[in-house]
Amino acid sequence: MDYYVGLDVSLRTVAVCVIDADGKLIFERSVACEIEDIVDCLRGVPTAALHIGFEAGPMSQHLFRGLRAAGFDVDCMEARQVNAALSAMRNKTDKTDARGIAQVLRSGWFSPVYIKSREAHALRALLSSRKAIQKKCIDLANEVRGLFKIFGIRLPSRVEQGSFDERVRPLVEADPDLSHALLPLLDARAVLYTTYRELDKRVKEAASRDEACLRFMAIPGVGPIAALTFRAAVDDPSRFTCSRTVAAHFGLTPRRHQSGEKDNPGRISKAGDPDVRATLYNTANAMMMRSIAGSEIKSWGLRLMRRKGRRRAVVAVARKLAVIMHRMWADGTEFRHEPLKGAA
Repeated sequence: MDYYVGLDVSLRTVAVCVIDADGKLIFERSVACEIEDIVDCLRGVPTAALHIGFEAGPMSQHLFRGLRAAGFDVDCMEARQVNAALSAMRNKTDKTDARGIAQVLRSGWFSPVYIKSREAHALRALLSSRKAIQKKCIDLANEVRGLFKIFGIRLPSRVEQGSFDERVRPLVEADPDLSHALLPLLDARAVLYTTYRELDKRVKEAASRDEACLRFMAIPGVGPIAALTFRAAVDDPSRFTCSRTVAAHFGLTPRRHQSGEKDNPGRISKAGDPDVRATLYNTANAMMMRSIAGSEIKSWGLRLMRRKGRRRAVVAVARKLAVIMHRMWADGTEFRHEPLKGAA
């Protein structure tokens, strides 16, 4: 007989619920969020017919690989679908959530979540570290700007991050009151900016060593950050059978609500990874507004801009970029700046 195990995962504990093929409760338990403790808890159930399921979350990568290595059949389920099913339950506790997850697993009414490789997560960690340090540098620079205004000092509207310290430090050192308060702030920002430069260098080196990223960077407007972000987010191009679904996966396709005589297409769904979506949008904007290199997709976007406006045109170009980059990666082809001769 098949048994279904629902895991409601939190940071330190896991609620375990085991049901049979008829939905009858076998046992419930709460254990520590460790692979060994979960395996020990399930030893009394026949492992040959045991199916484990849990919703996607911060711990799903660790649990999926650990339980798979222990010989279990594991499914990571999409959190939105599981949340919709659990919202129908009267009481929300860890025990009832685990029971609901087990029932969803038994019914098969869920979409499995793709578990990315360790390499993809390492690239994502590098990009996230760079972005976090960059934000802190900008926050400290803005803090200095705000404190300067109190003393009547107004900095230019645009000061490069690399030259910010040499522009500001002489002004601070000239005033004893400002020196006492702002010099430690400038010293902290200088250390953070040095760290940011090192992380930025590592990102560019990682992009320059990757064959797919080098192919992506041949597209006008696509730099190392955009190429590596897309590379880490997709991980394996074969997971998408159709390139058009990549744009939908990152929330760049319109929502649609249709019922009876009502059919209401809306704005983009904004599903999936927001960082990837923002990166694709910025890349499309750079292609259309700042890049001087010509291409068929840029010409198409400029024509669309005249009819639909800038924002809609940039979103459409971002959607098309996601499709093109995936197809280039899947087929191993290069980007063509001009259309083929004789093509319709």
